[in-house]
Amino acid sequence: MNIQIGDVGHIIQLAIAPVFLLTGVCTNLMVLTNRLARIIDRSRVLEDRLDIGYSDVYLNELDVLYSRSRLINMSITQSTACGLLICLVIAMLFLGDILNLALDKYVAGMFVGAMLCLIASFVLLLREIAIASAAMRSHRHVRQPIK
Repeated sequence: MNIQIGDVGHIIQLAIAPVFLLTGVCTNLMVLTNRLARIIDRSRVLEDRLDIGYSDVYLNELDVLYSRSRLINMSITQSTACGLLICLVIAMLFLGDILNLALDKYVAGMFVGAMLCLIASFVLLLREIAIASAAMRSHRHVRQPIK
């Protein structure tokens, strides 16, 4: 196995697009984990308040937060799977070129799988945002008329 510098350069050129995609997936994961952290923080506050006294309002908000956290967790799982598949695509690009293996169908399949996971992650995020927005609108305060 005699690898030339030009071969490594060619492999790196092939791997650049998936690396940029991986950067975007990592940014998406940061957004998702920040949203999850805020949900967890708010649920802890509500649970502490419920320890002091019962409130239907707090329980209803906790139910919304639990459903939001479930969607965010599923979205994080999909984004992580996407990142894993992209890493495998990059590794297969290098292995296929270095070892002269025909891995093109596997690379294409994993890339499509990564895109499906990313789509699922975004759909779950959109659903979570819709639930958060609906909950915010339902708790909107009505201004009292000035006397």
